[in-house]
Amino acid sequence: MVELVVEPSYLVAVAGDQINRSEKMPQYQNLFTTVQAVGPVHHGVELGQGNSPRLGEPVLNYWIGKIGNAQLGPIYLGGLGLASLVCGLIAFVTIGFNMLASVNYDPIQFIRQLFWLALEPPPPSYGLQMPPLNQGGWWLITGVFLTASLFLWWARTYRRARELGMGTHVAWAFAAAIWLYLVLGLFRPILMGSWGEAVPYGIFPHLDWTAAFSLRYGNLFYNPFHALSIVFLYGSALLFAMHGATILAVTRFGGEREIEQITDRGTASERAALFWRWTMGFNATMESIHRWAWWFAVLCPITGGIGILLTGTVVDNWYLWAIKHGVAPPYPEVFPMVMDPSLATGVKP
Repeated sequence: MVELVVEPSYLVAVAGDQINRSEKMPQYQNLFTTVQAVGPVHHGVELGQGNSPRLGEPVLNYWIGKIGNAQLGPIYLGGLGLASLVCGLIAFVTIGFNMLASVNYDPIQFIRQLFWLALEPPPPSYGLQMPPLNQGGWWLITGVFLTASLFLWWARTYRRARELGMGTHVAWAFAAAIWLYLVLGLFRPILMGSWGEAVPYGIFPHLDWTAAFSLRYGNLFYNPFHALSIVFLYGSALLFAMHGATILAVTRFGGEREIEQITDRGTASERAALFWRWTMGFNATMESIHRWAWWFAVLCPITGGIGILLTGTVVDNWYLWAIKHGVAPPYPEVFPMVMDPSLATGVKP
């Protein structure tokens, strides 16, 4: 038996092309879950051999049900998940204690300056060598554990998908984000010959690094791969908003049951398709919109990583590159040229 917890809402009865609207129909808004299915908790499908047991007893929470499934747990951690959390915790604690040491272990100053504190990479003078711990060595150690944590979590994501008979789309989307992380902290520093080219661990310091990086290499906005990354970033947000709004708009017709609408197109998908064809001349299908969203989201870090990898290794100044390729106009020569004093005759070296 399933008990339905229903909050007041006004439903629409559809008979052919006729829609009987209640006088209070404009109040029908499903921005939050209005109907929650409450029944026996589900422990999940049987696990095959070689799997660890799931952790925790499942419980139902009304407020969690307002934004998603009301059931919390159980969770499958497994060996890979446990190892990932341990490595991630080591990295997190190492960063935290280095930040705490930078304010002389003063907890008040640690809290006040937290957004400005950082664990910095080694100075450029050390190149790719292992520096002393207080000269960037802790940064390298943190990077090893953080990278291990990410790879272990990726492997866990991949194996869980395979165990459930799913596709591995989530794992490869996660891999796209890991690619950008590796470009910033591993691949590009190695190509540049110095760990000092990497990003510091910190909130504002890593933003300062981004601004300085753009200025140093002639304005990153002229980097075509950076531009593509921004296109896919904003495009992902736009697609997410369009898809979410469309499904919410047709849930009164069962649009939230997307799998059913994909395999047996009903009035919800028909109305959604008509809306977008009428407003912009083209519509995605109930299935293809998810492919669009997946590709846009995945290509954002992939193209961004390519742009970062080319900066300093192939292109030293993106503004001059843009002028050379006709992308950007040169600045007007408002002031006369100034000769380098060291090149003037009669000047001692």
